[in-house]
Amino acid sequence: MQFLLACEDIAGPVNLAAPHPLPQRDFMAALRAAWGAPVGLPATRWMVEIGAFVMRTETELVLKSRRVVPARLVDAGFAFDFPEWPAAAGDLVARWRQGAPETRHGHRRGHNPGDMRQ
Repeated sequence: MQFLLACEDIAGPVNLAAPHPLPQRDFMAALRAAWGAPVGLPATRWMVEIGAFVMRTETELVLKSRRVVPARLVDAGFAFDFPEWPAAAGDLVARWRQGAPETRHGHRRGHNPGDMRQ
């Protein structure tokens, strides 16, 4: 968000997604590997529907496949700290286990990331 606020040449909707989308099965396999859990139970449709009801959201967000890429962000020079999910999952798990999550921000290539932090 800070990048978008600082980038005056981007207007309108922007996909806020990782640059390399992957299927849910691969996403969860990488998360389990990072966590050290070799086996995971699949979530059935009825489980997702209950979870969506409790969270007051739509099941479509989980059950429908959308391949979204952040083309406008990448074209504008946004650099992801973790463009691939396995590395991001490893970092997420490490931060969770440390108990002190720190927010990391992508930054414009060639610019100091501290320039956009408030």
